[in-house]
Amino acid sequence: MKPAAGRGRLAQRPKRADGRRNYDGILAAAGAAFNARGADASLEEIARAAGVAIGTLYGHFPTRESLIEASVRDGLETVCDRADALAAGSKPLEALTGWLPLAIAHCSTFRGLVGFLAASSYDEGTPLHHSCTRMHETGARLLHRAQEAGHVRSDLTPEELFAIITSAAWARENSAPGHDQSVRLLELILDGITVTPQRRQG
Repeated sequence: MKPAAGRGRLAQRPKRADGRRNYDGILAAAGAAFNARGADASLEEIARAAGVAIGTLYGHFPTRESLIEASVRDGLETVCDRADALAAGSKPLEALTGWLPLAIAHCSTFRGLVGFLAASSYDEGTPLHHSCTRMHETGARLLHRAQEAGHVRSDLTPEELFAIITSAAWARENSAPGHDQSVRLLELILDGITVTPQRRQG
């Protein structure tokens, strides 16, 4: 049974060399396990693959959620940095539509991640709530720019944008190999939320 303590704590890389080796080894083993078997991969197997005791794993990552959060943290930073770059160098609608596929891919990094993110979205006690908050804030900035430019319907909220992202990520996660259904789903959604000259006139 996993410990309840530290439920919302973000894992941090230790300062001591031996601690860093264990931390990095666990994170590498977790990344391989999550990619191969999804978010429900056995923590005991991850510990064995990293060459540490299960207690050492829990010492660095008190919960499964904290280990998942650490595994996708770098990817989240990349997605957020890309949003800043798109906002600086692209038109508002192009920035939003260019960022959404990146956000969807991040939320479906491995099987089961989107479910953890959706469940953690409104639960401040989980480490993955931090990732959800970052995604909300990043998407909200791009959304508001597109709305202010008159390219996206004004009644779309950041919460609804996050729901679009998680829905498309679920479709991507559950698509047959080589047939990413999120691409078509996002195309249909964008058609519904964007404001065309004809809609402005109507």
